[in-house]
Amino acid sequence: MLSSRPFSLKRRLLICVVLILVGFVLLWIDRLPLKPRYHDVTEYPLSLALKIGFCQCVAMIPGTSRSGATIVGALLLGADKRSAAEFSFFLAMPPMLGAFTLDLYKNRNAITADDGLIIAIGFVAAFVSALFVVRGLLNFVPKRGYAPFA
Repeated sequence: MLSSRPFSLKRRLLICVVLILVGFVLLWIDRLPLKPRYHDVTEYPLSLALKIGFCQCVAMIPGTSRSGATIVGALLLGADKRSAAEFSFFLAMPPMLGAFTLDLYKNRNAITADDGLIIAIGFVAAFVSALFVVRGLLNFVPKRGYAPFA
């Protein structure tokens, strides 16, 4: 069970400092004149995919964005802006599915058939709305870059 205690002052300060630093790093990377070598996420070599996946580990630092870490890593490793964002979304799917499955398993005794229908409707609604949002973001990023998110 999650604790309801607030974070200590040191932890809150760390999170604030890291959020600001990550914003500057994202802004800096976005303005670098990088020459992308990879434009299609389906054609990433396995070594590149693994390296970007390891960049995700930086997000264990409190205040670090998981997607920000993977996008910055992908850009530095030669991906273009759109495919970096797309790959970051792909990397998010297994942990989200795992968290959903674990939560469903932990609450299996409390879920009724009616709850199952509500969960299914919610899943479909979230999936459809996510398609529109992700498509919009993937069209926005190549034109405007990541500076607005920094």
